Amino acid sequence: MLYLLILANLLMIGIFVFTYGRFPPQIPLFYSYPWGEDQLVDLWMIGILPLVLNVLYFFNLWLYKKLFPGNFLIKKMFYYLNLFLIISITFIFIKIIVRII
Repeated sequence: MLYLLILANLLMIGIFVFTYGRFPPQIPLFYSYPWGEDQLVDLWMIGILPLVLNVLYFFNLWLYKKLFPGNFLIKKMFYYLNLFLIISITFIFIKIIVRII
């Protein structure tokens, strides 16, 4: 699972680096806010998504090892939760980048 996280991080970094020249100074990140200025943030804040992904992944691993060692059902639940987080946050990142460029 760690390899998938590393692959997702490299994918997000690669897409960001290859499309960096086409970004405006502010990007829409908060799509839950009303349309307009409220959605816009500075470009560097797109890095929040990979940061949140990594923090949640390692927090879930720590939580499992601290509270539920040896419980196979909980281990599988955390496995699929981490898989869902990796896939969904990576796709959200890519979707935001594609909408911008």
